[in-house]
Amino acid sequence: MVSIRCGNYGFDCDFVSLGEIEGVIFDYWQHMNDTHGIDYSKETIGKFVTKKLPKPIQQN
Repeated sequence: MVSIRCGNYGFDCDFVSLGEIEGVIFDYWQHMNDTHGIDYSKETIGKFVTKKLPKPIQQN
């Protein structure tokens, strides 16, 4: 499960999406387009989301 908060990207906005990665990407893309008038590509939003995911621990 992942989440994205609009406020974490410089917007004075309380929008939060929490769920599976594909749903979160779609929700945030739709929110940015509808609320802020910004048409980010879904690929760009996917990069925002995946950068927030914890890195796997490597064991030797």
